[in-house]
Amino acid sequence: MKYIITLLISICTLSYGAAQQTPGASQTQRIAIVGATAHIGDGTVLANSVIGFTNGKIDYVGTDKNKAAAYDLQVEATGKHVYPGFIATNSPLGLVEINAVRASVDSDELGDFLPHVRSLVAYDAESKTVESMRPNGVLMAQVVPQGGIISGSSSVMQLDAWNWEDAVLRADDGIHLNWPRPFTRGRWWLGESPDLKPNKNYPTTVKKIKAFFTQAKAYINDPQPKHLPYHAMKGVFEGTQQVFLHAQSAKQIKEGVRLLKQLGVAKVVVVGGHQAAAVVDFLKEHKISVVISQPHRLPQSDDEDPKYTFKLARILLDNGITTSIDVSGRLQDIRNLPFYAGSFAAYGVPKEKAVQMLTHDAAAILGLEDQLGTLSEGKDATLFISQGDALDMRTNILELAFIQGRQISLDTHHTKLWKRYSNKYGVN
Repeated sequence: MKYIITLLISICTLSYGAAQQTPGASQTQRIAIVGATAHIGDGTVLANSVIGFTNGKIDYVGTDKNKAAAYDLQVEATGKHVYPGFIATNSPLGLVEINAVRASVDSDELGDFLPHVRSLVAYDAESKTVESMRPNGVLMAQVVPQGGIISGSSSVMQLDAWNWEDAVLRADDGIHLNWPRPFTRGRWWLGESPDLKPNKNYPTTVKKIKAFFTQAKAYINDPQPKHLPYHAMKGVFEGTQQVFLHAQSAKQIKEGVRLLKQLGVAKVVVVGGHQAAAVVDFLKEHKISVVISQPHRLPQSDDEDPKYTFKLARILLDNGITTSIDVSGRLQDIRNLPFYAGSFAAYGVPKEKAVQMLTHDAAAILGLEDQLGTLSEGKDATLFISQGDALDMRTNILELAFIQGRQISLDTHHTKLWKRYSNKYGVN
């Protein structure tokens, strides 16, 4: 019996050690960050700034250092930079722990039309992957289910919480529709030609999508008997939820948007949008925002400019299209989010506009611009101090971070390993 007790104690100890740090305590002191270069998030930069916040809300943004005297705690940040917390869109954060361990993957469910599947209730606030995003300034994320034709409903979470109830910033912000590919490549491992060929299932799948939306709209007008998938579409037709249209080609984008608009869907956001540059006039006409895939990827055709993926953001922004960055649903890409923005900046996007893609514009796309996205009075004090340019991996070194005014830990299992082996090899 004593061996069983010892084993149970060991398991509990290991489980505790693997868990995320205790969330930060609620803000009790008024805090002012003094002297930093403030990147407001809307393209504005303030040198020698004062950013003050009380009870989790920003209540002063300016350059009058006399204002700082009214705050209980003054953080000296001269020569450093302060940014709004970065927002990751289209992420599986908190839904996947280890891809190779099926029991730790909650991002995908069986079935094609699953708008009633909610990422909100599957979100694991104590996931190790959640805490590992924060040292790069990623403090909020849209948590998105994957798979099927309609994957389900996403929610926006802040990344320092005891549970999903504490983490949620906006519940069920949108439904995710994966538009079918009009062309496919042959399976080379079966001896098929790898060239593109028409997808014979494309027309059938589009008809299924149209039928589902049509039937869901009819159900909303007469909701009897109870039908969970149709009921979950209510916000889409009432305009309280968006449809995130996952589409890459120009054909997918145009046909998907047109069908959704015809069916009475008011709010549509394109996710992926590899060929969005070819349909900029169409996107402007329909006032469509685009969450473009991260730039570090291969061209999709033989004659495509190999640097096109890096130039796409500049093309869309020059045409007045609200744009943010899609982390492609992969955990390993989320922590690199600021560096993807930096890559877009290297190919023509003004540096502050690249910051805006991760802050104000991401918040606007998610319907949270009144609460998040800029260092503005009345908004959440979700921000961080970096030693240098947060879009450059050499200088993105966070010293302090706050979520809704709470100072959060920047330690992770990665930083612990870094410190351990730095000590071993005498690396400063």
